[in-house]
Amino acid sequence: MKKLFPILVFTLLSCSSTQLVENWKNPDIVVFDAYKVLIVGMTQNEDARDNFETRLKREFSKRGVDAERSLDLFDVAFTDSKKSEEELTAVEQQLLDKDFDAILFTKIIGSENYRTLRKSIADLDNYYGRFRDDYIRHQEIYYDDDYYDEFKVYQAETSLYCICVGKERSLIWRAAIDITDPVDIRKTVDDYVKLVILAMEEQDLIFRKEGKNEVTGL
Repeated sequence: MKKLFPILVFTLLSCSSTQLVENWKNPDIVVFDAYKVLIVGMTQNEDARDNFETRLKREFSKRGVDAERSLDLFDVAFTDSKKSEEELTAVEQQLLDKDFDAILFTKIIGSENYRTLRKSIADLDNYYGRFRDDYIRHQEIYYDDDYYDEFKVYQAETSLYCICVGKERSLIWRAAIDITDPVDIRKTVDDYVKLVILAMEEQDLIFRKEGKNEVTGL
């Protein structure tokens, strides 16, 4: 795995609501090709799921890879109840019978609340005033609830599984991605999808990155 990759991703998407925090690839896999992929977004928010799966499907199509949304394959009854291991094994076999060879599975696995200063303190190094001036300037810290911004970071995870005929149905790749305080769901989805596609291209998973730099290999 290239050390420069996380830095590149952060640079390209520094204004994004998403950030790659972990990127693991099966060490036994150098290149992985898939020709028909099932896209699964696990969330109770149907609009977000629809938008996410549709957006990813569009990116796969642009790159000449056949992909289907779980919304189009799983009926409501399937997602409304728990499934046993035997039932999911049967689902995998049904996917094989329909010529699927991979599943891209995304889910929210956790969240954390954070608190940060709302007011800028960038000019403090240049402040040489008196104590009382400093105190008066910042005394609202004691009583102003708006002095801090509270925000939530969601931890999401996208995994690529092989369900290829004659091969072990195993994990090929997994990425952990933080989503910071999403407000505009469509923008957040766009940012997330861009990051996933970029990460998969870098790892030679289904997609290939064109015009790699001869020095960095990126």
